[in-house]
Amino acid sequence: MPPTTDDQELRALLVEDEAPQRQALMSLLAAQWPTLSITVCEDGIAALEAIATGSFHIAFLDIRLPGADGLRVARALPASTQIVFTTAYDQHAIAAFEAGALDYLLKPITEDRLARTVLRIRERLAQVPPPMVNGIDALQALRQRDAKAPLRWISASVGDSVRLIGIDEVFGFQAKDKYTRVLTHGGEAIIRLSLRELLDQLDPDAFWQVHRSLIVRVAAIDRAQKDELGNWRLRLRGLDEWFPVSQAFAGKFRGM
Repeated sequence: MPPTTDDQELRALLVEDEAPQRQALMSLLAAQWPTLSITVCEDGIAALEAIATGSFHIAFLDIRLPGADGLRVARALPASTQIVFTTAYDQHAIAAFEAGALDYLLKPITEDRLARTVLRIRERLAQVPPPMVNGIDALQALRQRDAKAPLRWISASVGDSVRLIGIDEVFGFQAKDKYTRVLTHGGEAIIRLSLRELLDQLDPDAFWQVHRSLIVRVAAIDRAQKDELGNWRLRLRGLDEWFPVSQAFAGKFRGM
C-alpha cells in the first residue's frame, strides 16, 4: 500500500531493545502523534517478522539490535518507508544520515528533537510520491570501516578449566540464560559474550543468526525441517540436538 497523508491510516514500526528507551519514545510519539498506529518490536528478528506480515509507512529503528541490526531491518522495508534511526553514540552514523534522506534521533530523545522529526516525516509523506530512502549504503560502509577485527579464537569455560577454541572449530553459538554456549564437534563450552557482541566480530557470510538465541556456521548445518507444529528447526553436523529457526529466516532453508 502506498503511503498516505491520512493520519488514520499511517502505520509505524518501532524497534528498540532497551525497555526505558522504548517506553520513552512510545510516550513521546503518543503525545505528538496520537493517531499514529505503532507496532512495537524488541529485537531485529521480531521486526523482520512484522515486516513480512504487514506494511509500514514509517520506521523508528535502533541501529544496534539483537537478532538483526537496524540496517538489516531497514533493507527489508520498502524504499518508500520513511526511516528514522536512533543512536546513542554513533557520530559516523549521524554524518551519514545528514548526507542522505534518512533522519536520526540521538538518545536520549528529547521532545523538541522528535517534534522536528515528526514535522519532517509529515512533509515527506505529503509529497507524491514520497522520497525514497537513501544513505543506508553509506552508513553500512562506515560501520564496516569501524568494525572490530574478525574473531579468530575464543577463550571458553569447560567445567573447571578454560579451553582455547579456534573459530573454525565452532558450529554455532546459543544464548542460554546469562551465558552463551559455544557449540563444537567435540562438545560445548561457555562464554560470557552476548550474541550481539559476537556478531560484530563474525564473518556474516560464514555465520548466520537464525534465531534471537542462535548463531550458526552455515557450513555446519546438516538439515532444516518443519516440526509437527509447522515451526522450522535445524540440526548441526555431529550434534544430536534440534535448534530453533525464526520464521523471519525460514526462507533461507526452504531450498535445502
